[in-house]
Amino acid sequence: MTEAIVEDGLMSSDFIKEINKQTRALDSYGTYDGWPIERVLKPFVVTKEDRRLIPVIGDPDEVTIARVKAFYNAIAALTEKECGRMASTVINISHEGFGRALITVGKLIVVDRTLRDVHRFGFESLSKMKDEADKILSVAVELVGKYSDVAGL
Repeated sequence: MTEAIVEDGLMSSDFIKEINKQTRALDSYGTYDGWPIERVLKPFVVTKEDRRLIPVIGDPDEVTIARVKAFYNAIAALTEKECGRMASTVINISHEGFGRALITVGKLIVVDRTLRDVHRFGFESLSKMKDEADKILSVAVELVGKYSDVAGL
């Protein structure tokens, strides 16, 4: 990562801290132990040039699926922190890389994302990943506020 990213405060944001935690939590073999946060999160950055090198059709590997889970788990954790109610993540991905990501609070579905081409999952930069997560989070928190009776079930 460049020094500019670290300097602008991105690495100290709640989302970046949470996705770091979630990524490390899914690392059952301890591969990321001792790694700096920049190195742990580097695979989330897939530039246009990188994306061109990945075949259009392909099956996602377990590491890529773990990144998808970490992304949505981080959003769920932040939703829980904002709302004070438990948020659960459900991710279903076929072997071909298609599926769905859901985040529920009580009986309320606050995030429903269709996933496709999961083997190419990534963002142009960590900043763009944070922006996307912030958009999803704000909608989720708004839905919990609007339908708090359903979220409380």
